[in-house]
Amino acid sequence: MKSALPKVLHKIAGLPLVAHVARAAQGAGAGDLALVVGHGGEKLRAAAEGFAPEAEIFEQKERLGTAHAVLAARPAIERGHDDVLVMFGDTPLIDADALTMARIRLAEGAAVVVLGFRTDNPAGYGRLIERDGRLVAIREDKDASEEERRITFCNSGLMAIAGAHALELLEAVGNANAKGEYYLTDIVEIAGRKGLDVVATEASFENALGINNRAELAEAEAIWQKRRRRDFMMAGVTLIAPDTVFFSHDTLIEADALVEPNVWFGPGVHVASGATIRAFSHLEGAKVACGAEVGPFARLRPGTDLKEKAKVGNFCEVKKAVVEKGAKVNHLTYIGDAHIGAGANIGAGTITCNYDGYSKFLTEIGEGAFIGSNSALVAPISIGNGAYVASGSVITENVPDDALAFGRARQKTLPERARALRALRADAAGKK
Repeated sequence: MKSALPKVLHKIAGLPLVAHVARAAQGAGAGDLALVVGHGGEKLRAAAEGFAPEAEIFEQKERLGTAHAVLAARPAIERGHDDVLVMFGDTPLIDADALTMARIRLAEGAAVVVLGFRTDNPAGYGRLIERDGRLVAIREDKDASEEERRITFCNSGLMAIAGAHALELLEAVGNANAKGEYYLTDIVEIAGRKGLDVVATEASFENALGINNRAELAEAEAIWQKRRRRDFMMAGVTLIAPDTVFFSHDTLIEADALVEPNVWFGPGVHVASGATIRAFSHLEGAKVACGAEVGPFARLRPGTDLKEKAKVGNFCEVKKAVVEKGAKVNHLTYIGDAHIGAGANIGAGTITCNYDGYSKFLTEIGEGAFIGSNSALVAPISIGNGAYVASGSVITENVPDDALAFGRARQKTLPERARALRALRADAAGKK
């Protein structure tokens, strides 16, 4: 990856690769998670607190192969789980259904289940050698015969092992190979020699896609997004131009919501049924209620809560603010650390001055209040119910209910002074 960040902590849809894998395992019914990290896996340990705080962390102190890595989690395996799923932290597109199918085959009597995929271009992949419906070997590409190289059923590396046989199979793996490493794939032939049933189950190529560089990371992101778009549309969400909309791993959108082109959903967004997200909007950490409207060209930052039929229009930014039912923030406005009452109208160019360089302060705007265009509300401040703030005002004191507030200098007009001013400035600039 050419990065200071461990590979498995690079993200797809805002979630680390390894977290996607952990979620798939949990979706397939995994009760316990064990994460095997390499030397210096402090960053992974810290990250795991966010996506799998219950997971046990084990360190593989020497890099002696995949079977050796699995045995680093020996204390977890020794507890006698029914199934042991062996997965890799850089295969984020594995889905729970594929893992569930592997578990079903274990329940049917298999001791080892290898997850395979088919491809028209198998070069470089290990081939799954089957006879009479059983998997007899996994042959690496460099060791395969010409006949074996024509096999298009390939090893994903993902494996399910019956808990009753897991330790004996793993401990039987030797390192009599050119690299002197312990290969997990060897348990296929070991199990066969013991008379145990070994089978392969098929999944899509996407499920097996491993990430080794930024190009593959982008490819996996595109696949994940395509899946999620389809999921939303099948659930009743309208995406006018699906390929231009990007979701986070936890985006929630209810049926009958409408999303226009070129919208980005960051983490923590919930859009209710009947809401409209217009084009070129960016949402993160926000709630959008039924009938509310966002954009176009709007930004909702964390802590934004739009109630029913509220509206945030073009070139507006809202952060850590509640916009109550029917309130309107239509254009060219910043609302931060605020509570806007139901039915209030915020004019164009209005800003809440919520930060003094050290602390944030609250602006409260009452129900039915009207804030004239190009006004600055200096927090902490309260604008009462039904109050009216004149356009161009700087408001520094609370405004009572139903009051009219002016916070601007009185206009003064000086006839003919414009001509004299131009002459003065031209002379100063050396121009006539």
